[in-house]
Order: sequence, then structure tokens, then C-alpha cells
Amino acid sequence: MFCWRQLEAGIKLAKELTLKAIGVVRNKAKPAAKPDWGKITSEIVIDSSLTKALDGLEEFSHIIVLYWMHQAARSKVPLKVHPMGSGELPLVGLFATRSPKRPNPIGKATVRLLKRRGNILTVKGLDAFDGTPVIDIKPYIPGCDAVADAKVPQWVTNQ
Repeated sequence: MFCWRQLEAGIKLAKELTLKAIGVVRNKAKPAAKPDWGKITSEIVIDSSLTKALDGLEEFSHIIVLYWMHQAARSKVPLKVHPMGSGELPLVGLFATRSPKRPNPIGKATVRLLKRRGNILTVKGLDAFDGTPVIDIKPYIPGCDAVADAKVPQWVTNQ
């Protein structure tokens, strides 16, 4: 039987989490610039104690990188935003966008894995600035990570 009090208690327990960075992004991207992320090549330097956890990853063409957007503004998080900051687009709920202004500034990118050298991964297309902490890496698996019949609002496809 479902109990709301148990759910509320679970939510209260999960309010604080501890994350450990497993690595750091190294590239030439700085916040003052407006990089063309698709052309950026980055190195992800993984903590050397985790090197063996990377074994087999080089067999994948793409990986998913989760990172902490440590340079995102820490101001009050808006509940509604215009996607991509464009007033031409509709005002929608924050969670319906990819805005970096979030309650938890977690970034996610699917990138091409160019090579692995020990604890260093060279990737292309990572939209993270130099010095960004990496919190997890997962292999991209087409059958799991791509949805063939996904639906999106019209403002997404009109870009």
C-alpha cells in the first residue's frame, strides 16, 4: 500500500547528497568566450585510483559525461525561463529546458570518445569549461540511450 508519509520521509532524507568528483575537464574553453562546443576537443583527467574502472570504455565510440557546472550562476533559480534565453521562444518551466540555471547544476553531454590513454579520455563535443569537475561517465548504448519515437514541443524543432 502506498503511503504519502513514507514518501515525504524519503524526500526529507534525500535533501542532502554528497558527490565526489571522479575527474576534471581540461580544454581551452573559458566562461568569457562563447565556444563552438561541437569543435572543442577536451581531455577528461580521471582520478588515477579509478583508472581500472575505465577498462573497456575505449571500445565505445561515444560516452555520456555527467559534470558539475561549477561556474553556473548561483543566483535564485527561476521556475520559468525562455529556452536558450530567447524571448522569441515560449516561457516554459525550467525542467522543460536545458538552462544551466538549475537547483543542482548537473550537466550531461554525449560526446565522441577519440582515445583513452591510461586515466585520460580525449573527447570531442563536451560543453564544459576548463576545470569542470566530472561526476560520472557512462557508455553510450544506442538501444538504451536513443528513443526512436520521442516527442518534443514545436519550439524545439523550429530552431
